Amino acid sequence: MSKTTYTGGCHCGAVRFEVELDLETASGRCNCTFCSKVRAWSYLLEPEDFRLLTGEADLGDYQFGTKQGHHRFCKHCGVHVYAHGDVPELGGAFASVLVACLDLKPQVLASIPIRHLNGRDNDWMSEPALTRYL
Repeated sequence: MSKTTYTGGCHCGAVRFEVELDLETASGRCNCTFCSKVRAWSYLLEPEDFRLLTGEADLGDYQFGTKQGHHRFCKHCGVHVYAHGDVPELGGAFASVLVACLDLKPQVLASIPIRHLNGRDNDWMSEPALTRYL
């Protein structure tokens, strides 16, 4: 695995971050009730591989269900930027970054592999039967 540093942020630029990740590993699209509504496409990271550079005061926090995860969004432009929390089914403490918030060219985005996750049924290791809408 070869990690590279990437930057990203929200639409208005108030929130900026950097991450260490390998774009050749699979990103994820989940079918849970939250992720499917915001069409979340994310990379799951070790917490130490995510660094918030600017905008901590500009972030809102949304939690639902078991309150194991924090979905962070820009209070100004509304873009969901990243998440963090502790979910045993995902291996414990985590961070995740929304792929669309990374500063990447469309050609690079198009080459990122995707794994679909069945969060709706809390069956994280299985792909859902339907994925086209994700």
